[in-house]
Amino acid sequence: MPKGTGEGLHILPETLHVGLKLKDLRKRDIQLLQKKRRLLKETPFDIPDDMKRKGLTSSVMATLVFAQEEAGTAVCISPDGILLTCSHCIAETLEDFDDSKSHWLLFASGQVVEAKALAWEAKRDLALLKITSAQQPPPSSGQSPSSSPSPSLTAPFPFVTLSTAPPALKARLICIGHPGSEDFEAALPGTKTDYDVLHLSTGTFRGCAEDQDPQDNSEIGALMHTCWTYWGHSGAPLVDRRMGTLVGLHSSWDDETGMRRGVAWEAISGFLEENKRYL
Repeated sequence: MPKGTGEGLHILPETLHVGLKLKDLRKRDIQLLQKKRRLLKETPFDIPDDMKRKGLTSSVMATLVFAQEEAGTAVCISPDGILLTCSHCIAETLEDFDDSKSHWLLFASGQVVEAKALAWEAKRDLALLKITSAQQPPPSSGQSPSSSPSPSLTAPFPFVTLSTAPPALKARLICIGHPGSEDFEAALPGTKTDYDVLHLSTGTFRGCAEDQDPQDNSEIGALMHTCWTYWGHSGAPLVDRRMGTLVGLHSSWDDETGMRRGVAWEAISGFLEENKRYL
């Protein structure tokens, strides 16, 4: 069993073998988790130089991928492990929602965490989770494994803060998401894509759909953007490239226009205000 800390955060072992019992994770899912972790560690994430210079690395490294197949993306919004994602990434309906269920994710660094849901809302298409178990983070640059922090110091986690205001029209954005492994556009079913576990794309904010309430993303996201996305990007953070702050989440796309859609800042701000007891 994972080792606990005084603050209730459990420490997961460095090696997660298929014989280890991980709540709500099948053997096949553990194997997939291991594969994603290996790929994340073997393929260092390419953070834009301008964001490195501004000290905004954490805004990118705060992204997480779900361990299961085609399950989506999430982002950490607090140093103690509060995660934000789209509600449809963890449950399609309220009847399917189970706050006792464990969700397994990996940070961009490859660090594995277990999280439980705190809040879920279909209309805004948003959900909050809290990390309850985690592996030790990888050593920082120049730090040897033997000098890693003690098990009681797993937090803080890399995180991104919500912008204080919605982005300006045509503001430059980056989107960090988890593209699915199956090519749904290929003629032959089962054809695999060759995308990395995490993909960073750039684009701009194109406003919100005029005929849609930004608080209602139940059918399609109200926010419009031009960052490249693929199946599996749901829940991917949309980050203001200049400030490194969160301004939206990718959620969907308009199959008539090809425009990428997402959950707008207004909906995220309202959702977090209503659930501030968890923050």
